[in-house]
Amino acid sequence: MDLTQLRTFLAVYRAGSITAGAGQVGLSQPTVTTQLQALERRLGRPLFERLPRGVTPTAAAHDLAARVAGPFDALEIVVGDAPAEHTQEPPVLLGGPAEMLAALTLPSLAPLVAQGIRFTITTGLADDLLADLRLGKLDLVLSTIRPRGRTVLAEPLADEEFVLVAAPQVAAAVDVARLRVNDLAGIPLISYAPDLPIVRRYWRHVFDTRLEAEAALVIPDLRAVLAAVVAGAGVSVLPRYLCARELEAGGIVTLLDPEDSPINTVYLARRVGGQSRPHVDLVRTRLLEAAEVWRTCVH
Repeated sequence: MDLTQLRTFLAVYRAGSITAGAGQVGLSQPTVTTQLQALERRLGRPLFERLPRGVTPTAAAHDLAARVAGPFDALEIVVGDAPAEHTQEPPVLLGGPAEMLAALTLPSLAPLVAQGIRFTITTGLADDLLADLRLGKLDLVLSTIRPRGRTVLAEPLADEEFVLVAAPQVAAAVDVARLRVNDLAGIPLISYAPDLPIVRRYWRHVFDTRLEAEAALVIPDLRAVLAAVVAGAGVSVLPRYLCARELEAGGIVTLLDPEDSPINTVYLARRVGGQSRPHVDLVRTRLLEAAEVWRTCVH
């Protein structure tokens, strides 16, 4: 392939528009368009979909960028004005649920910190984090909802499984049949939000019924919910990865083990285009590798 065409392609891919990409490589917009068309003919596949403002990469573009970005960035370092060791990258801005970051993500990223990669971590709700990602306030987001729109790319990482749990002494007094018919008299429910989103989802998926109940204890942190369950305060639904140690140690038990437990897919989200950041790329690669191990923990 023509290296000039590949360089032009990568600039447009990262900038998200032909005009901006043309400015980065010092070419006119018609010249860039001609080079992209020649590259698409060579590949036999379209690389971009034209939008009213900018372009969005196709699957072929993502594949090509993944193969050529590393070599081109390495070449930039070789021929650039400043040696690579004198250039310090800014921190990687990573967002996600506090519980997953603490239990799975940060332990997996610890070796990168030792290698000199810096992080700034933001916790919060998925919608808020994805909004910050689109605004450029974050580089990567672990999202418990699938991002929508053309400005964000999402890769599935792992499926978190939800389990209905209680301390052994509480479980001994619970009749699962009562739960199925929403007879929750004397059975306190613990939730991280007043509307019991995870608990209601479990009831709908497993019992095929709408839960009609209020939480006895609301704590906006699933780790605190787990602590309350271990202490015998009541019943809750939690991600298995978060309570795996307590289940193994017998501090809590599952009240039910359905054949089809409710699950939720966690996605790794990043912006389309933008300047390549080697440290961000390393973190993304590390998270995708770590997810292979997480899959043994979340089920």
